[in-house]
Amino acid sequence: MDGIHELIRRKSASIALIIGVFVFWEVACLVGGISDIVLPRPTQIIASLIEYWPAIQPHAAQTLFTTLVGFAIGVVIGILFGVGIGSSRLAYDTAYPLLVGISSIPKVAVVPIFVLWFGAGTVPAILTAAIISIFPIVVNVATGIATVEPELEDVMKTLKASKWDILWNVSLPRSMPYFFASLKVAVTLAFVGSVVAETVASNRGIGNMMMVASSTFNVPLVFAGLFILAGLGVGLYALFSLAESRVTGWAHRKDLAVT
Repeated sequence: MDGIHELIRRKSASIALIIGVFVFWEVACLVGGISDIVLPRPTQIIASLIEYWPAIQPHAAQTLFTTLVGFAIGVVIGILFGVGIGSSRLAYDTAYPLLVGISSIPKVAVVPIFVLWFGAGTVPAILTAAIISIFPIVVNVATGIATVEPELEDVMKTLKASKWDILWNVSLPRSMPYFFASLKVAVTLAFVGSVVAETVASNRGIGNMMMVASSTFNVPLVFAGLFILAGLGVGLYALFSLAESRVTGWAHRKDLAVT
């Protein structure tokens, strides 16, 4: 029971901190007389969410769609490249610097190229979300495979296992903690890619909605869009954290004992 009480205490502390931040935000704006054009109060943002929700909903659905599709593409490509790079020392030494160079390019700079190739709309947002989420997946999967203990590989070789057997039975399972860690990072980056593309080359999505709202000085609606993005990001992060605990629980230290 002590473990359960400790878990409840930690969760309560997290919730109290979040509530405290919003309360401080509200009070600071009221006491400081801060205009809602500069920084709207949380109550104003919530009121804006309620007022404009019918109009916000399709934009939120569009952003979630482009993010998930782009993220899925990024995961597939990232796994393929990660396995290839992590399985070969030569590929690790040659392809890794190239990936670092590509990832260093500001993603907003490639959006006009996607617009030139595919036109404005959904495709540039999907592609931007994909390319921005590939790098962390490639790096983590490749690192997980490349850092497998040599002893495990030696044992498999003594059992006459092929390279495919070693990859499937040892390398990939041992890289799962790295993989799920990269998923939690990549999904948040995918939202960044989608919103960046929507602000530049789309007439739908949260990014476009925020641009239109800012042009009319509807700052509470702009912050409402930020709240929605934060909520979607946290929700997907929590989903992958749950999947991680189910799949890779063996790799994590048990710091919560229930008695």
